[in-house]
Amino acid sequence: MAATQKIRKGTFLHVESELFAYHETRKEIVRLKNEILHSSSTADENVGGGRGNLPGDPTSRTAILLTSHKKLEQLQNIVDAIESVVERLTDEKKRLVCLRYWEKRLTWDGIAAELHVSRRQAMRWRDEIVRAVAEKIGWR
Repeated sequence: MAATQKIRKGTFLHVESELFAYHETRKEIVRLKNEILHSSSTADENVGGGRGNLPGDPTSRTAILLTSHKKLEQLQNIVDAIESVVERLTDEKKRLVCLRYWEKRLTWDGIAAELHVSRRQAMRWRDEIVRAVAEKIGWR
């Protein structure tokens, strides 16, 4: 996280909302995958036409659906970016992510006291983390 690239305020807020929703996003990914894997019926959208373009093999069809599902792909990219950034953080910064976004029980002053840093330093770390996630996702 060497580069301190400026990102838009809306992007910053969006990345923060994705950090807050990280665990719900992971659950949504599991739900979508299960929905695709265990859907028993496929809607026949080929009304009155010839043969469909999806393979007749259910395993191939499932694989295609899993890899081409836009919402699933987008959610997975967000989770992957968050996990990649958090994995490379120092222990103090990981603790900041947990306290701020996942436990949600402390104010910035409480987080700073817990981490034994100033409030401003904690917020600088937050800015750095949010920028790194935005860069990893490809948002500006």
